[in-house]
Amino acid sequence: MSVSFFIAWRYLLTKRKEKFISLISVISVSGVAIGVMALIVVIAVMSGFDNDLRDKIIGNYSHITVARYDGMAPAEYSAVAARIRLNPGVKAVSPFLQGQVLVSEGNRFMALSFRGIDPVLEQATSKVYKSVIKGSLKDLGPDTVVIGKELALYLSADINSVLTFYSGLGQTMTARVCGIFSSGMYDYDMNLVFFDLKRSQSILGAGDRISAISIKLDEVYSADRVKRQLQSDLGYEYTYKTWMEQNQNFFAALKLEKLTMFIILTLIILVASFNIISTLIVMVVEKTKDIGILKAIGMTSRDINRTFMLQGLTIGFAGTFAGAVGGIILCYLLKTYQFIKLPQDVYYIDKLPVSLQVWPDLVLVVGASMFITLVSCVYPALKAASLKPVEALRYE
Repeated sequence: MSVSFFIAWRYLLTKRKEKFISLISVISVSGVAIGVMALIVVIAVMSGFDNDLRDKIIGNYSHITVARYDGMAPAEYSAVAARIRLNPGVKAVSPFLQGQVLVSEGNRFMALSFRGIDPVLEQATSKVYKSVIKGSLKDLGPDTVVIGKELALYLSADINSVLTFYSGLGQTMTARVCGIFSSGMYDYDMNLVFFDLKRSQSILGAGDRISAISIKLDEVYSADRVKRQLQSDLGYEYTYKTWMEQNQNFFAALKLEKLTMFIILTLIILVASFNIISTLIVMVVEKTKDIGILKAIGMTSRDINRTFMLQGLTIGFAGTFAGAVGGIILCYLLKTYQFIKLPQDVYYIDKLPVSLQVWPDLVLVVGASMFITLVSCVYPALKAASLKPVEALRYE
């Protein structure tokens, strides 16, 4: 153990006549611990939101969508789909048609988005079939429809309920509910229905054309790379959108919010660091005679500087460690027992998601805390190191 560390440790733990300094040290440690714990919990919750919604979006949307402004005829779709399948990163493709309708149940009307799909091919490109909680996607046909759980509750509909739809072309049609899905996203479950592809073509008067092609990849995060390859293979007469681009505003908002919360809560640690500064300054004043004696017997200014730097870093480390442990425990409790519930129509999910990532979240929080602590030690340590032995002992 070095002399500097030994002296710093003794200054922190030895009982003093000045209990006030001990109180400031405890407050300093507590302030850093509370700041670190709050920052870890908030960042873990933000990461949980990000991961949870990302998983839901990946499950409900195709990884890449290839579309043409005027749609695709069957021959064109077959040729394009065959070329897409040649890409080694592509796992499956399926056609779809997108549009809007009005639905009525008694005196209630609501505008909905609909998606016309091939039930067999759709199973290979999305997880919609896994989210069906009643009925089956396989029963989707010319006279049936699959609706979301929230829409079913709003319309008081269930399996075999008959709903009336109105198209933009003035058509009125009825369809029996053959399935109810729950994606975990309120807007998705409330505003989207699935029709058979041929029925959708009839609703929009699209003949035998489709809107776009859904693509499922082997690796979801390779979407940008595969998109560039498809652009090179198919040309720029088609539009290409990855699942990240389709939701880029949403993910950008989450990223900005996470960064903002990190900056705001780091200010708590910054405020706590002023307690460390005050602790060290008061200690320098109290230990002026000791510093003079230490310098008189041969300790250098660098050794004195190191002593008070180590003392401040010890306070910062104790607070950071206590806060990190407290934050990890609180995250575990929030994730295990889920005692905080959320309104699903506001937050898309019904429970507080927690995802504590060692890198980069935990490492950045601990690193930021220790860096702020290090900076806060500089001035008091330099002040102590600059004391002259003669000046320190003159009035003793």
